[in-house]
Amino acid sequence: MSTDPIRLGIVGLGAMGRRVLEVGLGHPEYAVTHAADLDPSVVSRLRAEHPGVRFSTTPADVIHADVDAVYVATPPATHAGLVVAALEGGKAVFCEKPLAISAADAEAMTVASAGRPTAVNFALSDRLATRYVEQALADGRVGDVLGVEIRLHFPVWPRPFQADATWVAGRAQGGFVREVLSHFAYLTDRLLGPLEPVHVQLGFGGAGESTAYGLLRAGDVPVQLIGSAGSPGPTTYEWILRGTNQSYLLRDWRDLFVADSNEWVPVELSGTEGSEDNRLSLFAHLIHGAPSPHLADFASGRRVQRVVEAFHATE
Repeated sequence: MSTDPIRLGIVGLGAMGRRVLEVGLGHPEYAVTHAADLDPSVVSRLRAEHPGVRFSTTPADVIHADVDAVYVATPPATHAGLVVAALEGGKAVFCEKPLAISAADAEAMTVASAGRPTAVNFALSDRLATRYVEQALADGRVGDVLGVEIRLHFPVWPRPFQADATWVAGRAQGGFVREVLSHFAYLTDRLLGPLEPVHVQLGFGGAGESTAYGLLRAGDVPVQLIGSAGSPGPTTYEWILRGTNQSYLLRDWRDLFVADSNEWVPVELSGTEGSEDNRLSLFAHLIHGAPSPHLADFASGRRVQRVVEAFHATE
């Protein structure tokens, strides 16, 4: 295995791109050499902060640079063009979710990824809670799975940390179904198998999504979604797995609870928690030829894309 750092380029310097830039600069397995964003003010500021990185307002400068891997964190409608070009140039690619917003783009990206190290940045792929429930299912502790419930609510959308990304609010590329439900669709797909929509609905109010309702199934297991945005109440991220022996509640991305009677009891988790730093480490292992089961591959990203876009097909 090579001991040379992986030369990493980053396309898109919004909230996630800047996060990966900061993490990558301090990561022992990477050397961030190139980065690009369409906003000249962002590029100017980051160039002053990180003079060792070659910044540009032209994404192609990163895609065609002498780098080993590219992290793509641009709006999802642009993913396919950037990802396919990078893969055809021999680069490994780590792509932000959702993989794409059209079946044709997802197909093109999946085909181009054959034989190349690729992954999708789903935040739940390496979380301790994910791994714990996965093991509980494998051990039979859950018993028969009776159903999954997903509950999402956002008093304000976009969320404050995404306020500068105007596309996140729009119907064309954004909304909480693409931005948030995709994570929990990935989690359900990973633990129970591919999801099939039975009945889904998406409602709009003002500039974006206001409600989402879904009845889906993973094999014979019913999966229910209730989502809303733009009304009073606390921000809610909840995923519940109901089993005949045990049920699990995942709240706020990492807080896990178990019930084997009538009460939710916190689960004490130990080990390395999921993070951009950890996922970059897993991606480095993938580049070096080691399996990385706690990263989402393009095939799972494509399955999630199909589910998410089924909601938009109901408009």
